[in-house]
Amino acid sequence: MIVGELDWSRCAIDSVSVRRSSTSRKTPLTMALLAEHNVTATPGRRVLEIYDADTHLGDEAAMDAAETQVVAGNGYHLYLLSLQADMKVQMTIRIWDSPPAPPAEAEGHTEVSLESETGILVIGQLDRGPADEITLPRPGVYEGHAWWQNRQAAADYYNTTLDQLTDDSPEDQLVEAWNNCPDTERYVLDFAYTREPQPVDDDDQ
Repeated sequence: MIVGELDWSRCAIDSVSVRRSSTSRKTPLTMALLAEHNVTATPGRRVLEIYDADTHLGDEAAMDAAETQVVAGNGYHLYLLSLQADMKVQMTIRIWDSPPAPPAEAEGHTEVSLESETGILVIGQLDRGPADEITLPRPGVYEGHAWWQNRQAAADYYNTTLDQLTDDSPEDQLVEAWNNCPDTERYVLDFAYTREPQPVDDDDQ
């Protein structure tokens, strides 16, 4: 072998190996949607609730936090605060293996966590009573984020409608107005299962 001669076969093999490694790093990650539930509800006193079927007590501090955060909770009970109290809103609860980021067009968003011992969540309307129940894939702690759209637009329409009301307005004018809001107020909660629910002590039962 002549001194200084290159082994071209070895260089070619190393080059192929580098190209394969680069390609593998570009493989995109997938986010699987496991379940989706859509509920229509009316915010009683401007509030909607999400809680486990066995959770009966409310949390005043968490409700107060929703005044500034829009969505807030104590780990067992979530409150969603609307800016109006009479028009229906759309709520979507989605379960992912890994939740996607909130969309760029979201009006706002915040992180949320909710524990469900029964695997059944109640969608409440505060003083209007429950709107619906949904069944989770399994009991446990779910974490992710909530985001919303058209919250302010619905409030603007609501307030303008009330301002235009007169003593001579027909009795059904408000009902018709509430059913014809041009902007659907929407809340989306994207969750992923993280762990089993915390065992309940016998003293707590």
